[in-house]
Amino acid sequence: MKYVKVASVSDVPSDEALQVEVDGEKVALVNCEGTVCAISDICTHEHAFLSEGFVEGNTIECPLHGSVFDLRTGVVQSLPATDDAKTYDVKVEGDDVLLGVDDG
Repeated sequence: MKYVKVASVSDVPSDEALQVEVDGEKVALVNCEGTVCAISDICTHEHAFLSEGFVEGNTIECPLHGSVFDLRTGVVQSLPATDDAKTYDVKVEGDDVLLGVDDG
């Protein structure tokens, strides 16, 4: 796994998500009570950007139909989504937010 800089810590809000793109995938970054979390920005129910949704604590709610996902694990918390969202490994080095991506 390699790590790619996708943002600065100061860019990542705690009450909303920041959309970034890495290797052609859109990812939502959120400051979860001091820890930067990264989750696929596409809702698993229908094509909607989670980064345009509502952040509360360690969860994000899809703006389209209200599915809620745990930002730390990607586990779906409420319907209509039934599939978990992909999460990404995050490292913070200084002010750099690094996202873990596959080498291949």
